[in-house]
Amino acid sequence: MQAVILAAGKSSRCWPVNRKHKSQIQILGKPLIYWTIQGLARKGIKDIILIISAGSLLKEELSSLVQDLDVKLSYVIQENPLGTGDAIFRAKDLIKKPFFIFWPYKVNSGEIVEKILEKTQEENLSAVLIGIKTTTPWDYGILKFKKEKVIGIVEKPKPGEEDSDIKTVGTYFLKPDFFDYYQKLKKRHPGDFIDALNLYIKDKEAKVILWEKEIPSLKYSWELLGILKIMFNSESFKSYLSPGASIGENVVIRGRVFIEDNVAIGDNAVICGPVFIGKNSKIGANNVLRGPVDLEENVITGAFTEIKNCVVQKGTHFHSGYFGDSVIGEDCRFGAGFITANRRLDRANIKVKIKGKKIDTKLSWLGTIVGNNVSFGIHCGTMPGVLIGSGCAIGPGALVFKNLEDNSDLF
Repeated sequence: MQAVILAAGKSSRCWPVNRKHKSQIQILGKPLIYWTIQGLARKGIKDIILIISAGSLLKEELSSLVQDLDVKLSYVIQENPLGTGDAIFRAKDLIKKPFFIFWPYKVNSGEIVEKILEKTQEENLSAVLIGIKTTTPWDYGILKFKKEKVIGIVEKPKPGEEDSDIKTVGTYFLKPDFFDYYQKLKKRHPGDFIDALNLYIKDKEAKVILWEKEIPSLKYSWELLGILKIMFNSESFKSYLSPGASIGENVVIRGRVFIEDNVAIGDNAVICGPVFIGKNSKIGANNVLRGPVDLEENVITGAFTEIKNCVVQKGTHFHSGYFGDSVIGEDCRFGAGFITANRRLDRANIKVKIKGKKIDTKLSWLGTIVGNNVSFGIHCGTMPGVLIGSGCAIGPGALVFKNLEDNSDLF
């Protein structure tokens, strides 16, 4: 069997952590797409086709990372963002066997493959879809059933007109004859994959696996916090203390913690797992890390810093302050006394503005999302759900109430 991983596009809705493709965001020391490939490889799916954009650096990044996985990676370029159907069709000549379709952030890919293989061994199926229940079906592609047989997907039905409360999660098992149906389409458009899939499953034997666990999604940047929890609960995360790490006096470590090579932990720090600390990072004296926390390589925290439920990319430095429920990009600088507000006074869900539209995050705890190379002066703060683009500079004492576009200044 084979797999296709869809890693093209601009990841525009994942702003501000989209300077690279979102599949290259690091968690537990490796890009998200690595964990997806690892999951496939562990279940014997080692012939993998990656759909990438022109100019993507994924091929170079993965060439050394995946050597331990014994996989064959092929790359297909999608020149323009013309949708999922166009992306998969470009891989047609490489697909000779039944194949899986995954987004690159499906870090639980191995578990999904295992369930699909169990289903295909029980029955002779041409298609298997993964579905999950939702309370807002009008936001998603919703599965349509006739008795127990899936007969189609309806994109974003009007409230009250939905055929079920089960949404598709963008993971599929198909056979190569799917392309015959795609080629039958009279009109090509960005959503034509669903059109072809609807034709296919009307003719073929198809089943849905109803997923009851949390499943990774990464349409928006704050969803990285959910992926972090999934990774910490996976077999990919285990406790480890590198012999090359330096632990100060009176340090308290509770729960599962992974401390990489050449990490230094200052005196009196308290680390409550799950926590990952990347190589060459320096954790200051009297720090409190309250997991889930992921600090990638070369992160530095000054004395009296508290970090709770955060993803922090490589090279970022914190002087001091409180950082809660946040995602921080690469090479940022936070002056002393920084504070993230991470909850509304009325405890309502936090809404975030993306592309001019307010999105309900469905989270009542959310700090800030910060892009790459952002600098903050002393005594700065952010209100809940504020997004700050890459290359911004925020002057001393500033309190950020609304999103800042890339390369903005606030003084």
